[in-house]
Amino acid sequence: MSTTNMASSSSGYWEDLRKQARQLENELDLKLVSFSKLCTSYSSRNNGLGNNQRARSDSSGSSHDNLMVAMTTEIEQLLLKLTSVNNKMAEFASGSLPHNAALMHTLQRHRDILQDYTNEFHKTKTNFFSLREREDLLGSVHRDIESYKSGSGVNNRRTEMFLKEHEHLRNSDRLIDNAISIAMATKENMTFQRGVLKSIQTRVTTLANRFPAINSLIQKINLRKRRDSLILGTVIGVCTILLLLYTFH
Repeated sequence: MSTTNMASSSSGYWEDLRKQARQLENELDLKLVSFSKLCTSYSSRNNGLGNNQRARSDSSGSSHDNLMVAMTTEIEQLLLKLTSVNNKMAEFASGSLPHNAALMHTLQRHRDILQDYTNEFHKTKTNFFSLREREDLLGSVHRDIESYKSGSGVNNRRTEMFLKEHEHLRNSDRLIDNAISIAMATKENMTFQRGVLKSIQTRVTTLANRFPAINSLIQKINLRKRRDSLILGTVIGVCTILLLLYTFH
């Protein structure tokens, strides 16, 4: 009876850990979707702004940054909690004798989900802060130009050249981003096609090795076709020579 109770208690503890892991994974999924949308909205907003609009967007950008920091903290805390639950599941699975294959499979699946969420979060966060740093640099250049214009009191040709060069750099930056995106999509497509072709080649090789009689039959058919072609060519040549001899005699 005590053994049954211990098994039941262990099973309940494992199911409780799985329930916690699934709940944290669902929360992380929703948070990461919102986090990605927030970064995308920031990128779209700043790419569509001109110089004057950019100057007016500094206050809204500050509140946007505060929201990003708060959401980043929440996601990091959720990742830490999910990591802790996964560690407890690993301790439970390693302590079960004999080792249960189903437990190990479930544990590995939760570890893969945690790794995917962690990678996605770091990738999105890195892209946002890189974009923010670039925007701050461009904004600093713009403010320096505006300060120079207001100090001199004239809109001279040199200032206009600076502004045009500034816009040119921004346009070039957007074009480079688009080109990189297209190149990455092309690379992924080519990698997928290469995998498909490799799979087909492997299946054909396996089929030929598994059924050598088919390969031998194909070779015999090819030899017979070449032989028939030679015979037909010889007959046509002889007939042509006889026809020529008959014609000139």
